Amino acid sequence: MQVLLSLSIAIFAGLMLSRLAKLLHLPAVTAYLVAGILVGPYCLGMLGVEGFGFINKADVDKYAILSDVALGFIAFSIGNEFRLSQLKKTGKQATVIGIFQAVFTAILVDVILIAVHFAIPDKFPLPAAIVLGAVASATAPAATLMVVRQYKAKGPLTDILLPIVALDDAVGLVVFAISFGIAKALISGHVDILSVVVEPILEVVLSLLLGLVMGLLFTFFEKFFHSRSKRLSMSVTFVFLTVALSMLKFEIGGIHIAFSSLLVCMMLGTIFCNICDFSEELMDRVDRWTAPLFILFFVLSGAELELSVFTDVAIVVIGLLYILSRSAGKYFGASISARMVKCEPNITKYLGITLLPQAGVALGMAIKSEQLGAEGAIVANITLFAVLVYELIGPLLTKIALLKAGEIKPEEKTSAREDTQKALDNK
Repeated sequence: MQVLLSLSIAIFAGLMLSRLAKLLHLPAVTAYLVAGILVGPYCLGMLGVEGFGFINKADVDKYAILSDVALGFIAFSIGNEFRLSQLKKTGKQATVIGIFQAVFTAILVDVILIAVHFAIPDKFPLPAAIVLGAVASATAPAATLMVVRQYKAKGPLTDILLPIVALDDAVGLVVFAISFGIAKALISGHVDILSVVVEPILEVVLSLLLGLVMGLLFTFFEKFFHSRSKRLSMSVTFVFLTVALSMLKFEIGGIHIAFSSLLVCMMLGTIFCNICDFSEELMDRVDRWTAPLFILFFVLSGAELELSVFTDVAIVVIGLLYILSRSAGKYFGASISARMVKCEPNITKYLGITLLPQAGVALGMAIKSEQLGAEGAIVANITLFAVLVYELIGPLLTKIALLKAGEIKPEEKTSAREDTQKALDNK
């Protein structure tokens, strides 16, 4: 009962706040995150009533599997954007921009935060500065995708945005692994080439290979079914299975083998959309089926945000420097690289703004950073502070950028209910 009550309250809160968000012309994803804060440990959870809000972080963590599955479907949907027909047009540009802006952001944040370290070495250690630069490279594909879908964004900026967001996280994972290895070396005084170079590259390569295999298997088995409901069920089954397999971790010859569920599920979606003739129709049905799951994902993400980070002045100040330097890195990195590959003016001008949201992948990096001890705790707290800010304003900025680029229409006072009624009246 308590589980069902918590989940129903979470979805209900997200839906009701989305109505308020619409009146304020805010993206629905922002409303879901705020709803998560309201039902989380710092609001309703403080009442201490089981099932009525999330009492503590451990209470939220019980539903981590739902977040993992939701991220799997989000990545699967983003993979659907990597159609060969589209990649022929934007593939080269997306690759150059994706790699350049991610690395540029990491370097810029590192330079600024290392300067902060030398200014206050006792309060801000060097390993923390180095790792935060890598964390800065990651974006939030989930929030970006939700804004694009909500407003049915279409155009050159949207076409290049989703592949860049996907590539961004792949680059971010490699940069983070290298930075994390350097940080561990600084703390321990021992350099481990395996963890710094070999393991992060293996993670990316093996994740793509696993996604490739699962995509081929999915396409093979999908051919045995013709009804829409059974093909939908097969899609859900394979995303579940792929997420499960991507959680595997093992060791071979001293090398730690792990997978990125985001990359695996993105490759699953990529292979499927390029081989299956019915992929577009099926993806549309999957998107409808997963709508409540995505609401839960963002509400749970909001509930996980620790508002206690606001009480630490040092964290707030360094966090603001991190936010400003990361924002500058994303904006100018995207703008410079877009000019390099001769993108049209709207992409050059607005792409960087759409890359500001940050959440899931960055939070995963922050959790990993806690293995560094005290330095990792600083990284985690600053990341949590930044994610809180970015997740609340990032989707709105993405919406504004797409609106300015002319790729979403100004909101009209229409609804699905009204559209259905009009269709019935016309018959």
